Amino acid sequence: MGRVFLLRHGETEWSATGKHTGRTDIPLTERGRELAAAAAPTLAALRRGSPPPARVLSSPRRRAQDTATLAGLQVDAIDDRLHEWDYGDYEGLTTPQIRETVPDWTVWTRPCPHGEGAAQVGARADAVLADVRAVLPDGDVVLVGHGHFSRVLIARWMGLPAEGGVHVAMDPAAWAVLGDERGVPRLDAVNLVVPS
Repeated sequence: MGRVFLLRHGETEWSATGKHTGRTDIPLTERGRELAAAAAPTLAALRRGSPPPARVLSSPRRRAQDTATLAGLQVDAIDDRLHEWDYGDYEGLTTPQIRETVPDWTVWTRPCPHGEGAAQVGARADAVLADVRAVLPDGDVVLVGHGHFSRVLIARWMGLPAEGGVHVAMDPAAWAVLGDERGVPRLDAVNLVVPS
């Protein structure tokens, strides 16, 4: 049985400043490109001795596709479901900016006007994971995407509600590994990055 490897895209100007970046296609910074390239040996160490992944999927956003390339991955397909949380009217804003009008707002607890709520993101993650589970008997699957959505994927893998992603960190160009123990979903590793 294979494992699921999640890779968050490298740093962008907006991720470095805390701006919520869903639909906007922001390129990687130079540091983001360096972090993405550094993700390659981490994956090699995690998968030492394993055959090539059975499937490598990427978000349609350029920052994810560039991260995959820099990390030495050959993407088999673009999967639109791997796009980041749709922040709606909060796109490009930081949490402190949003809290000026909605005190105590977090993406995990409050809606994003004209965007997605946690239940919608969780349903999208469930659909991705259902397809991934069908491939796992053939080997590992690599998903290259985004911070909040990867955190929801982890939560849903573990049987938690989408909001459970709040308990997981996924820094730029970080890896998470989802495994299995005798049919029970297991978190093998999370937020693995090369120190900068």
